[in-house]
Parts: sequence; structure tokens; C-alpha cells
Amino acid sequence: MSDFNWCHGPKCHTYHTVDRVRGVKGSKVLRTRKIKINNWNEDTYWRYFCSQGCESAFMREHIDEFIRLHPRTECLEIPIHDPLKKTTVTEYGYSYTDTKIEVDESRQS
Repeated sequence: MSDFNWCHGPKCHTYHTVDRVRGVKGSKVLRTRKIKINNWNEDTYWRYFCSQGCESAFMREHIDEFIRLHPRTECLEIPIHDPLKKTTVTEYGYSYTDTKIEVDESRQS
């Protein structure tokens, strides 16, 4: 397995940055960035993208294809206890409500 991946951003090779310039004088090119796989990114999708811009461009271009491959045909739910609400008034006269939501472990499947 390689220690590197090429960035999957569809326009990565078109961005005008110095680190993308490759080649000898007279035949320079802009090249897609290489991403080193390390402890930080080995288990994340950042091993495929050099920047958030490339990741966003990839998602914009391919999101419909992902949804067709992995459609969600029903909603997901987690059983909870009735939420507990506690209204608190601060010393300045403002009030806020804390809501505590707990998962109902007895109804988990």
C-alpha cells in the first residue's frame, strides 16, 4: 500500500499555487497535490483531500451519486425519556431553559 494518495478534488490541478508547479524550465505543469497518509489522517476522509476547498468541490460534484448508491429509505430513531426542562433566572433577570435529554436504554434494540 502506498504512503500517499492523490487529492480527489476535481479542480485541484487548476489552482495556481507554487506547491503545485512541477516540471523543468519550458515545460511546467500544475499538478494535483499528493497527500501523505499519517497518524492524523489515516482513518479519516482527509487522506483523500488536500484542502477543504477540494473536499467541498468533490462533494458538490458527486453528492447525487453517493445518495443513489446509499439511499436512506427510512428515518433513524433513538428512544428517549421525556425531556426534563429546568428554567433558571440569572442574577440580571434573564431566564433560560436547560433541557436534559437521556437515552432510554431499556427500549434499545
